[in-house]
Amino acid sequence: MIKVSDTAKKKVVELMTDDGFNPITDYVRVGVKSGGCSGLSYDLKFDNAKEDEDKVFEDNDVKIIVDKKSFLYLIGTTLEYSGGLNGTGFVFNNPNANRTCGCGESFSL
Repeated sequence: MIKVSDTAKKKVVELMTDDGFNPITDYVRVGVKSGGCSGLSYDLKFDNAKEDEDKVFEDNDVKIIVDKKSFLYLIGTTLEYSGGLNGTGFVFNNPNANRTCGCGESFSL
C-alpha cells in the first residue's frame, strides 16, 4: 500500500483540478522506471483509466494506481510534498530503497 500525507493530498487535489482531472474519481498513477542517478526513478502522473493489472489503493481520500511491475518497489512508500526552501515537489519516502540520490527522485534497492 502507498500512503499519502496531508500536505501531498492538498497539492494533489490542487494540481488535479488545475489539470482538468477530478480528484474524487480520477487517479494518481505512481510507477518506477529505469533511470536517474541511482538506477531507478519514480514516475508520477494523473490518469482517469485503470488497466486490468493495476493495483488500486486509496489513502487520505486520494486514489492511487500502480502497475504490477512497480508495485513490488513501492510497498510501504509514503508520498509527501515539500514546499520548503530546499526545494519544492513531491517526495517519496520508500522503506525499500537502500540508496537515494540527493534530489530524492531516484533510488536503488
